[in-house]
Amino acid sequence: MSESRNAILGKLRAGRDAHPLTPPESDFAVLRNKRWEGAERLERIKRMMEAVHTEFLETTEADWPADVQAFLTAQGTRNLLFGPATGAGARLSSEWTAGGPELVPYADRVETFKERLFDGIDAGITTTLGAIADTGSLIVWPTPEEPRLMSLVPHMHLALLRADALYDTFWQAMTENRWADGMPTNALLISGPSKTADIEQTLAYGVHGPKRLVVVIVR
Repeated sequence: MSESRNAILGKLRAGRDAHPLTPPESDFAVLRNKRWEGAERLERIKRMMEAVHTEFLETTEADWPADVQAFLTAQGTRNLLFGPATGAGARLSSEWTAGGPELVPYADRVETFKERLFDGIDAGITTTLGAIADTGSLIVWPTPEEPRLMSLVPHMHLALLRADALYDTFWQAMTENRWADGMPTNALLISGPSKTADIEQTLAYGVHGPKRLVVVIVR
């Protein structure tokens, strides 16, 4: 068996070396030319994401920490998981006021934090790299300061989206941010809360991840 296998592999290698393949040059013109103008880009993203039950909270750079706190207080949220080592986390820590939901820093290893993470956290907030108009998707880029569990485990995921960080296509996001130079273990494209369908094709939301996705648009 080993000799037969080696003979077959030898023939394949010989054929490869005798007739090397040159891949054709890729043509990305279709993706380069797919564009939406100005406000139309954001409106398309909102329309597509709302169609799959995403919620939006619009705010400003000056007010977003207070607006997030007011929103969560109105929702009866007990706590909010955040990354204290990020710029957004520092803003939350310095501007969060007493009397609202508890701020819970993601500062421990998952092995020591797992029980509370899965059973005691109502909401988590993360930053994003932007959003894609073509597909209506957020780009979430996990880091050690904001691991992917922060967006996948809590019942509500709040995602900070800068209104000037919008891309027309996935290709544009990858090329302009030079993804080929280095990526995390998981780069996430998120369009809405988790959903699944059973054998009868009945769609259910919030089954394998967050029950709610709230995009905080920071203008």
